[in-house]
Amino acid sequence: MTIYSLANLMPHAWFADRQWMLLLVVAAVAAFVLIKGADWLVEGASGLAFRFGMPKVIVGATIVSLGTTSPEAAVSVLAAWSGNPGLALGNAVGSVIADAALIFGLGCLLVTLPADRYVLNRQGWVQFGSAVLLAIICYGVYALQGEQAILGRSIGLLLLGLLFAYLWISTRWAKVHPSGEPFQGSGEEHEEVEVDIEAVAQKPLHILLGFGLLGLVMVVLGADVGVQSVGEVALQWGVPQVVIAATLVAIGTSLPELVVGITSIRKGHPEILVGNVIGADILNVLFVVGASAAAAKLPIIDPSALRPAIFLQLHLPAMLVTLLLFRVYIFMAVRKGHFSRWMGVPLLVLYVVYSVAGFVLA
Repeated sequence: MTIYSLANLMPHAWFADRQWMLLLVVAAVAAFVLIKGADWLVEGASGLAFRFGMPKVIVGATIVSLGTTSPEAAVSVLAAWSGNPGLALGNAVGSVIADAALIFGLGCLLVTLPADRYVLNRQGWVQFGSAVLLAIICYGVYALQGEQAILGRSIGLLLLGLLFAYLWISTRWAKVHPSGEPFQGSGEEHEEVEVDIEAVAQKPLHILLGFGLLGLVMVVLGADVGVQSVGEVALQWGVPQVVIAATLVAIGTSLPELVVGITSIRKGHPEILVGNVIGADILNVLFVVGASAAAAKLPIIDPSALRPAIFLQLHLPAMLVTLLLFRVYIFMAVRKGHFSRWMGVPLLVLYVVYSVAGFVLA
């Protein structure tokens, strides 16, 4: 079994038949690289945001999210080219659910997350609208084509066109963003860090860029190697492959966003987590699905699966319910200036229910 992690940058043959103790050491080293890379990525991104006067939430919604979703786009496009196109849709929709339910829900529980009214009323609607558009396309194509329903190249090019439009308008929104809008949360999370970010921003521009890029590479490689190592250990210990697919692979595809989000909270930049979740959801639909459909036809129904229509019956509805709840939270949060911690509980429960349902129905 190939453990599909973020981009399978390291060949899986290297991990096969290795001693489990060696693989655990490799996984521990990968975890260190992943965490350190997330530190540098958040420092570089927040320093650049401060240096150029850009709101950190917009940096998270564009630059950081584009970097953390690029590996998912790579594995989906390569899978489509190599004759396994069904992976792309499940990977993209599953990542949207993990970002909005697991990562944002966990972030809500850990800290009072800021609600940037300007971003949530713009990028937030793009997040919801792109997911609704994907659902309308999938259900519409299925209604017309039945069991042979596919997303063709024209749909892929449409989504990529919307991606470029989103990136273009995001740069315009960033220029007119009222970045002085105060955060109305508890306040204790930020006092110590605001001094640190000014010190970080004083570093030369090429150092900040280098920190961000090197951190991104470390995040991607660390997550990829870690997931493959732990997956191979699980196989050697006799864990069923279906359990590995429902846990390690599902969480592994969103591991960069998860670690970057937790790191941004720990370093006092929760805006980056909020922006990264919203931006990653948008890019998973427009970038991952768009690029994959442009590379090869994507089947909506998987005839080899035990439940061929599970994508339409479980994954798409779960995505829509998750993002609808997210929109309700946004409506409540923009009025107060922050998200409440209790909001994380329903999101995490929803993710657990979705994961268990996926495991049972797989």
